[in-house]
Amino acid sequence: MALIDVPDVLALWRATPGIGLSDADSAPAIANFFSRNPDLSLVVVLPSGEVVAAVLCGHDGRRGFLYHLAVAEGHRRQGFARLLVQGCLERLARLGVEKCSVHLFDDNEEGRAFWLHNGWSERGDLRVLQMPTG
Repeated sequence: MALIDVPDVLALWRATPGIGLSDADSAPAIANFFSRNPDLSLVVVLPSGEVVAAVLCGHDGRRGFLYHLAVAEGHRRQGFARLLVQGCLERLARLGVEKCSVHLFDDNEEGRAFWLHNGWSERGDLRVLQMPTG
């Protein structure tokens, strides 16, 4: 994924149920994310130029994280999501990152089913807490 893809990727994410966007998903914030995590985030662009799938991928040096995996409605069940996830995992592994996590909204059953079907496991021993820094 490159900066030129960001407007179309943001449109895809906005159109995808279960994707929660915030100010951290503005074009400048994503550019900063790319600078800290070069060549990790992926996008599927058809020959027509249409963006049909995307995922943000990053790491903190120890663990990888995937954000906002989405596939456009008319292009699901064609393997795009699996392809993106596998590409991210391979890139993280080359950097020595041994594990990767995703966060899902509690009510995102379709997303949960995808991850579980593809070999990811749920951790029942953790809760996510957060606080704004500003």
